[in-house]
Amino acid sequence: MRERRRAATRLLVTGATGLVGRRLVADALAAGFDVTAAVRDAARAVGRVPDAARVVAVGDLGPATDWTAALDRVDVVIHCAGRAHVVDTDAAAGEAAFRRVNHLATVALAQAAQGRARRLVFVSSLKVLGEASPAERPWTGDEPPEPHDAYARSKVAAEIALETLHAEGRIDVVVVRPPLVYGPGVEANFLRLWSAVARGVPLPLGAVHNRRSLLYVGNLASALLTCATHPQAAGGRFVVDDGAPVSTSQLVRDIAQALGRRPRLLPVPTAVMRAAGWILDREAAVHRLVGDLAVDASALRTATAWAAPFTRAQGLAETAAWWWTRAPGRRPADNP
Repeated sequence: MRERRRAATRLLVTGATGLVGRRLVADALAAGFDVTAAVRDAARAVGRVPDAARVVAVGDLGPATDWTAALDRVDVVIHCAGRAHVVDTDAAAGEAAFRRVNHLATVALAQAAQGRARRLVFVSSLKVLGEASPAERPWTGDEPPEPHDAYARSKVAAEIALETLHAEGRIDVVVVRPPLVYGPGVEANFLRLWSAVARGVPLPLGAVHNRRSLLYVGNLASALLTCATHPQAAGGRFVVDDGAPVSTSQLVRDIAQALGRRPRLLPVPTAVMRAAGWILDREAAVHRLVGDLAVDASALRTATAWAAPFTRAQGLAETAAWWWTRAPGRRPADNP
């Protein structure tokens, strides 16, 4: 008798035009998933979301967002959408905005998904655990939350609400806490560091020997798809990374190699850098360059047998290829 073909998992990806969402939609389609891409504006999805995905515009995220159309015929939700990389001059307004988008909109999505989808995978953030991991050991994901800003507090609140729904048996929930995610389309601090290396700017990072975990977007997409389908992932709270942590100085060398540049590192003592950060009111920015923020993803690997499909070198090489499409006139072959 001919074996009956198993139906494809029907997947809803929110934030489908973002760094993570774009890669996730493409990889899910390639893996045979039936994908619905939720976006704020359908016009913005043109050229960003593959034609094979069903696109549904849901507008701005908040507690009143209508998820009905997006959740039609969906088995699993991977919730990537959220508010990040926003500096608010009005602290109270910023806190309220993060709460509305990252907390209340997430709860509304989970409640709307009850009885329709069997599982929701929530893309949280490593920042819920704090700004620095202990020097003697990496974070495993079991540590109690210590959020330090409005963004992290909103993610913690969403995690708590989702885990309550899971405990009540309303919907399976998996929480994924990624560290810094990089890849084509990366923004914010990593893009600034990348740009500095590409331009050959001397960087005072040669004496930095910290431990920081990174996550290539292709590895994150792979982990999220595993969490979406693996039976043992249900109820999990996982950290995930590329593999071994890397120092900021070594990261600069690796970026330079990917770009075909020569790294320019000045051996400035970290104590001097921290003092300069304090004087210039840039303590947080300096800490992100010299402090430790490392994870151990053993829990995810043990539960699901997941392994990162890409090395850091491969991830940086793909990011470099994207970078040169943005600045083709500055390739090393043209400007040695």
